[in-house]
Amino acid sequence: MNNYEGMFIVKPDLSEGERKVLCNQIGDCITKNNGTLTKIDLWAEKRKFCHKIKRYREGTYYLASFQTPPDAIKKINSIYRLNEDILRVLITKI
Repeated sequence: MNNYEGMFIVKPDLSEGERKVLCNQIGDCITKNNGTLTKIDLWAEKRKFCHKIKRYREGTYYLASFQTPPDAIKKINSIYRLNEDILRVLITKI
């Protein structure tokens, strides 16, 4: 299993409860694909973009650290891209 870090930009208009549910969904997706979530933290709240992303001018950033097999990254990435509350995803290997 490799160590990965994921940066997630989510919609800025989500309520606190909706953001907690989204964090749980991010963690569940990793664990369902044979991974372990080390931590997920709020990195920056409502940071402005230099250009619009899906009609939004700002977003909330989350940083997640996790371990998973390399073949699960494609599945995890495609699931995150289908979620409408996540504007952008970047997963990097540490």
